[in-house]
Amino acid sequence: MERLTIFYTDDDLEDLDFFREIVDSLGEQYEVVTQNSGMDLLHALHNPPPHPYLIFLDINMPGMNGLETLKRVRENDTHRLMPIIMISTSNDISIIEKARLFGATYYLPKSGDFDKLKNSIEYVLSVNWGSFITTDKNFVYHNY
Repeated sequence: MERLTIFYTDDDLEDLDFFREIVDSLGEQYEVVTQNSGMDLLHALHNPPPHPYLIFLDINMPGMNGLETLKRVRENDTHRLMPIIMISTSNDISIIEKARLFGATYYLPKSGDFDKLKNSIEYVLSVNWGSFITTDKNFVYHNY
């Protein structure tokens, strides 16, 4: 079975470690590649391999934040349909709506509880993103 590459972009090294630990605990089918900034993500996307199956993108980052990065990724036709999961501690409705309008596929509130975070990431990885259609009703993960 071919491993699926997941990109995760976050400036918080502890969050990157937690994410990698969670995904690694789910089995060997995923390869996690991390970036520390929006510019790093754009560079990785424009210089494959690897090609990501899915992108997790933190919103609150210095410099180019996740929303600005999302807009830049969506400007490129090659990545227009790439599933992008915005992940953030923010539950601000205006930020969530901006993420949806800028082309995010899904919004995952970042729980401070490790088990809840694991459950939410496990859920996101179980979704068939090839057939998922984003709407305002199914955009946000609510089981936290």
